[in-house]
Amino acid sequence: MTAFFESIHHLPVLFLIGLIIIIAFYFGKGARSIKLPSLIGFMVLGVLLGPSLLNLLGESEQAQLGFITEIALGFVALSIGLELKFSALKQLGKGIVSIIFLESFGAFILVTGLIYAITKNLPLALIFGGIAPASAPAGTVAVIQEYKAKGPLTKALYAVVGFDDGLGIIIFGFCAAIAKSILHQQTGAAAAGFGAMMWEPLKEVLLSVLFGGVLAFLFSILSRKLSNSGDVSILLMGTTFIAIGICTVFHLSLILTNMIIGMIVVNTQSYDLTQKIHDRLPSYMPLLFILFFTLAGANLHIDALPSLGLVGLVYILARSAGLIFGSRLGALFGHVDKTIKNWIGLGILSQAGVAIGLSLIVAQDFKGLGAVMSNGQTSGDMIATGVITTVTATCLFFEIIGPILTRIALKKAGEIE
Repeated sequence: MTAFFESIHHLPVLFLIGLIIIIAFYFGKGARSIKLPSLIGFMVLGVLLGPSLLNLLGESEQAQLGFITEIALGFVALSIGLELKFSALKQLGKGIVSIIFLESFGAFILVTGLIYAITKNLPLALIFGGIAPASAPAGTVAVIQEYKAKGPLTKALYAVVGFDDGLGIIIFGFCAAIAKSILHQQTGAAAAGFGAMMWEPLKEVLLSVLFGGVLAFLFSILSRKLSNSGDVSILLMGTTFIAIGICTVFHLSLILTNMIIGMIVVNTQSYDLTQKIHDRLPSYMPLLFILFFTLAGANLHIDALPSLGLVGLVYILARSAGLIFGSRLGALFGHVDKTIKNWIGLGILSQAGVAIGLSLIVAQDFKGLGAVMSNGQTSGDMIATGVITTVTATCLFFEIIGPILTRIALKKAGEIE
């Protein structure tokens, strides 16, 4: 048996991808048979194949297939942007803006306050609070597309999970800058100026919007003479791949850049062109979802669950409450439809890639900062270790429960047939 598992690791990558697609397809069907979204089946398979159990998708295999995750996220973000038509958003009114702000700041305030209350560690509380607003749009979009959901709640979900990542990056930038400043003060070292520390996340958002706008403009020019939907689809795929590559090189927000492309295209181009895109895009999204969520499952380390602890439980409860009640309060202030007010909070709980990415930034930037503790580690080291362990464990919970609650919300709203 050991020899068999070792031989699997030496299989060609394309063979491995094909095997994942076929097995995950049936795992997805199994999940649907018990009234769960298919992506839960894909993730269960990923956990089985990942380091937590069979280790067929170990770290080396995941590194080889990492480009698939970037491609999937790029097309998820693009599909979100293509749903954000200004005329449709205008019908939702200013309420959508108040929902985005209040659910993001609701999660930030509750998580920061409660983590500080139990740890008395302000830098740690700020970092957890800064990570809390980040969502995982892939889970929400996958459920919407799988069940072909349509209606005001669906439109609102597209907008919220698209824009709150941009706002979340800015909130995290502020929190990280303040936390670093506090840690530097502990040792008497000179901290970089607050403005300088804040410039990095702000630059990431601004450049993402800029590059997204430029690529959308180029796509619009090149697509005007194309009449075949297949040709338009090829051009759009090429544009999205270029956007993903640019984001990788310049460390920009992959989600924000591709979302801007989709949003500009759908609001500036003819109905005929956008309809050609909508005709073809759904045909290859299911394949990307199969690969993305299987790899996401492989990344989830179930052995991290025992280390969840009180901080992890508080983070889960505070983040959930902040998002649900914050979005409800935003909907109330914005006078949006009652259906949106009642159910949008349940549809935005998924958290994965962006949050784990932010925790990796913390692990890299906070090591060695702050006062030295009795065990020889600095306070920055303790924060880095605690954040990446807790966020990894809580993402396992949110990635499983989030899509299930999204399906329930859409079902209650009457937007799933």
